Amino acid sequence: MDLKNKKIFVLGERDGVPAPAIEECLNSIGAEVIYKDTQCFV
Repeated sequence: MDLKNKKIFVLGERDGVPAPAIEECLNSIGAEVIYKDTQCFV
C-alpha cells in the first residue's frame, strides 16, 4: 500500500503503540499526519 503524499488520521493506544511513534513511521514513508491522538482503551 502506497501512503506517500496521503493525509492520515492516527489513533494510538497508551499501553500499546502511541500516536507519536506511528506518526514517525508514517512520516518516514512520506505520508502527512493531519491528526494524532493517544487514547486509553480500557
